[in-house]
Amino acid sequence: MTPIEIAEKLCTLCQVCVKKCPFDALSMQDGKIVVNEKCTACGICVRTCPEKAMSLRNLPKKAIAKDLKDYKGVWVFIEHSDCKIASVSFELLGEGRKLADKLGVELSAVLLGDATERMAAESASYGADTVLVMNDPLLKNYRTQPYLAGIVQLVQKYKPEIFLFGATTMGRDLAGAVATKLRTGLTADCTALDIEEQTKFLKQTRPAFGGNIMATILTKNHRPQMATVRPRVMKAPLKDAGKKAAIINETIVVSAELLPTMIVDFILQAEQNAPLEDAQIIVSGGKGMGSAKNFDMLHAFASAIGGTVAGSRKASEAGWISAAMQVGQTGHTVRPRIYFACGISGAIQHVVGMQTSDIIIAINKDPHAPIFSVANYGIVGDVLNIIPQMTKIFNEGSGNNESH
Repeated sequence: MTPIEIAEKLCTLCQVCVKKCPFDALSMQDGKIVVNEKCTACGICVRTCPEKAMSLRNLPKKAIAKDLKDYKGVWVFIEHSDCKIASVSFELLGEGRKLADKLGVELSAVLLGDATERMAAESASYGADTVLVMNDPLLKNYRTQPYLAGIVQLVQKYKPEIFLFGATTMGRDLAGAVATKLRTGLTADCTALDIEEQTKFLKQTRPAFGGNIMATILTKNHRPQMATVRPRVMKAPLKDAGKKAAIINETIVVSAELLPTMIVDFILQAEQNAPLEDAQIIVSGGKGMGSAKNFDMLHAFASAIGGTVAGSRKASEAGWISAAMQVGQTGHTVRPRIYFACGISGAIQHVVGMQTSDIIIAINKDPHAPIFSVANYGIVGDVLNIIPQMTKIFNEGSGNNESH
């Protein structure tokens, strides 16, 4: 049974649906319109049929189950903007390499855009065996519809068993749309990925119930197995400029006139701080800071050491910092070289967002605060007294040098 139902009494065989289908899923055979296995249930034929003769079926799960053995390989979606690849894509290539090696399959980078040659080579240098490329002016800037059409087209042709996306604004939007079209599972905001030894299923681990437990999820009956991973959770591999990959060029099959949106202009918002995901030193404050005014001392300390100020959920909810600078399960996941946790108790919801930092320095007057269990160094004392002293020391030590 196909996803599309055709009312033959209404159909006039005008073939508008055949011409409009972006996936070549419709054809005229033996005097009637036929739907083949390429159909993604995108609904374009339903919307464009002048006689309203087509409709989408609600298929039972067994009718859309796939032959799992046909699906091979690990894919990573390469996110980019202004021809610059997002760091989370490199992190996922590193993690994808581990998964592919355990399965004994290829690692492929999936790159959609315009003028992507340099980015394809860069994807290879971070571990991809193959780079699947779609070059088209329609794909220069991200829009859900053309990227969705391109990705679905590639998945249906090559059938990957695992497909990873960054848990970014773009990645979350695209992964959710792709999983819906392909009728497969998607685990969001994963913090760990692995292969189950006996079944070879992808083990997708993420915080659940407010971060109080870690749930491991399996996609047993559908493919590809899809997951999004937050930036800075995984460690990017070292770049190997000499590594080469097979480049496979594909042409996207979608008409510009069928796309409901267009990009008119970009308006960039000025950043007052470095993006948290890219910050090498983060000074983060929690409820123990006491007030918004006391965050001034964190800004002074961050300025002295070349850091970026952030905060916990409670600090954000109190209005002491903006939501854009929140670290934790409901904020950013960060991986700086040094993370100062100032007046932060260490609830699991916060810890999951910063526990992969290289060095964690905790300052809290409660010697039993949970934050000390994940800290490399701990200072028991009043943060309101300690931070000004540390700022003074760093300022005096810096002398007249511009860099600290």
